[in-house]
Amino acid sequence: MGSGVRRIVPLTLGWEDLPLSVSIHGASGTEMLREPVPGVLLLCDGGWLLLDTGFNTALITDPALRHRYHGDPLIQPVLPGPGEPLEEALAGAGIGLDDIHAVAVSHLHNDHAGGLKLFAGRVPVHVQRTELSYGMSGTPAPEQHGIFRVDYDDPRIDWRQADGDAEVAPGVTAVLTAGHTPGHQSFVVDLDPSVGGGGIIFAFDAADLTQNIDDELAVGGFIDVEPEETAVQIRKLKRLAAERGYHLVPGHDPVAWPALTSEMAARWPVPAAG
Repeated sequence: MGSGVRRIVPLTLGWEDLPLSVSIHGASGTEMLREPVPGVLLLCDGGWLLLDTGFNTALITDPALRHRYHGDPLIQPVLPGPGEPLEEALAGAGIGLDDIHAVAVSHLHNDHAGGLKLFAGRVPVHVQRTELSYGMSGTPAPEQHGIFRVDYDDPRIDWRQADGDAEVAPGVTAVLTAGHTPGHQSFVVDLDPSVGGGGIIFAFDAADLTQNIDDELAVGGFIDVEPEETAVQIRKLKRLAAERGYHLVPGHDPVAWPALTSEMAARWPVPAAG
């Protein structure tokens, strides 16, 4: 058994303006939210593990590509600044891109896998086998569901494919929560006793909002399943959280995500430069 995670740094890699119905099945299609695009840095044995990578900025900043990939006026990406969001977020946390020793993606949606280009040929990338198989299927369906092959079809990526629940680093376990996408995975993070123990479960898109978790409401996006299957995965994560006494964090909540970011920043302040 390796030691647990010794620091957690939530990252906000942009936002999406979208209807509530994208996050809650059957909810209002006119009530709009600005939801954060999450990433998480975890300090593990061997270095930093990054969970999710945000958008492919080129598909947003280039007008022709934006029209091609983000043409739906109801779901619009918002970048935090003029540069590469992931690089800027890492710099703000006092961490260099070269400090990342591995990446794990919850799934291949464009707001989670778009930054993989930064890691091609550099570090291992953990994914569920069923997710990658779906994304590389060559059919129109993935792109129709917001999974853009241009983000991840790179022979230099060192894929590490799991078939179900798997440890991706000491103290970090990927838990298969399929439904939102065929191979969506959430992450159980066990904190090392040296930093107080306990832990956090990151649902990512298995549960977008606190309301999905509290009321066990199906998410608005799902592939090749009935919406209730996504509620089944929420209940699975809630059971895990209750058994361990861990906090279950939704993936895109505009209140919960900033609150967690502030909480973790207070617990582990960024070291002063120099």
